[in-house]
Amino acid sequence: MKVWRNARVATLAPDASGLGLVDDGAVVVESGRIVFAGAQADMPTGLEAAETVDCEGRLITPGLIDCHTHLVHAGNRANEFEMRLAGSSYEEVARAGGGIVSSVRALRAASEDELVAQSLPRLDALIAEGVTTIEVKSGYGLDLDNEVKSLRAARRLSSERSVTVSTTFLGAHALPPEMDGDKDRYIEAVVHEMLPAIAEAGLADAADGFCEGIAFSPEQIARVFDAATALGLPVKLHADQLSDLGGAGLAARYGALSADHLEYTGEASARAMADAGTVAVLLPGAFYFIREEKRPPVDLFRRHGVKMALATDCNPGTSPLTSLLLTMNMGATFFRMTVDECLAGVTREAARALGLLGETGTLEAGKWADLAIWDVERPAELVYRIGFNPLHARIWRGQ
Repeated sequence: MKVWRNARVATLAPDASGLGLVDDGAVVVESGRIVFAGAQADMPTGLEAAETVDCEGRLITPGLIDCHTHLVHAGNRANEFEMRLAGSSYEEVARAGGGIVSSVRALRAASEDELVAQSLPRLDALIAEGVTTIEVKSGYGLDLDNEVKSLRAARRLSSERSVTVSTTFLGAHALPPEMDGDKDRYIEAVVHEMLPAIAEAGLADAADGFCEGIAFSPEQIARVFDAATALGLPVKLHADQLSDLGGAGLAARYGALSADHLEYTGEASARAMADAGTVAVLLPGAFYFIREEKRPPVDLFRRHGVKMALATDCNPGTSPLTSLLLTMNMGATFFRMTVDECLAGVTREAARALGLLGETGTLEAGKWADLAIWDVERPAELVYRIGFNPLHARIWRGQ
């Protein structure tokens, strides 16, 4: 048994007010699980022999969770960055043979070992800021062998580092060149070939898609969701990033874990998300990087009680971001989210968006002892600072 004491503890417990801050608090851990988190005066008795760490007044939060990434990819797309600086739009870059398809070429040319090696530095940057859980999507393979390769590389990250990795199959991400523009034929391959094989191999914890004019229609995504649901896979969706095709509402109808991006989401979809418990995952890195002007409707989500998470969207083309601390600052600055919303968005609500709230995301008895200990006086410092990492210690499953 181990005790972290003399700390300010932000439990993020759902029934607590705000961040659930407890002054003069402690966290007690046994066998990698939290057995107590709260005021020192309320600690269980019989801890005299426990190993004790004096936190000297530091802040303890749940370990951070990055709930939307494309971390496993090969190469980079700095050339497209230059194209956008010269005035090309996201759609124009994609239609010129760039965008996701250029990352497909790079991933197909890389071995699984190379993918792991290229992904680890990105993962290390996130871990260095207190990340203990990360979601990793496929979607740059776009055929069975390469999607499997990508997901295997993602699974391997958890054996290379002390981190929880949740994997998502994103076969319906873009149309591979060999399909000659036939989106329906490709969706058939996703539904009848890729999804069953990946589900049988246990390589994915969820299925995702990209519902947009440059990607797939709501009807095509619905076919993917029908197949995933039949195989027992939860779903999530890239929705309403560039236009309102009703993607968030579609995700809600399938009880999706999350709908992500959401710049163009309307009121009917927001209401449906609230009713379904579908989390809004907001991605300010992509908003910033492709210089969008339409902000996600945060006030609308608040009004309807939609839970909001934040994530890096780490990817080579539209959000080469590996900092959840900067993501929180962007969420506050660009989207006018509060400090409490930002911190909940990278802990409790991020866990909810991955279907992992029963295991992590808050400091409550029974959950994994995933902690971040910070050299700060108040939680707002974690959102306010830019380019400064105040992490004192990161604890994953008690270690």
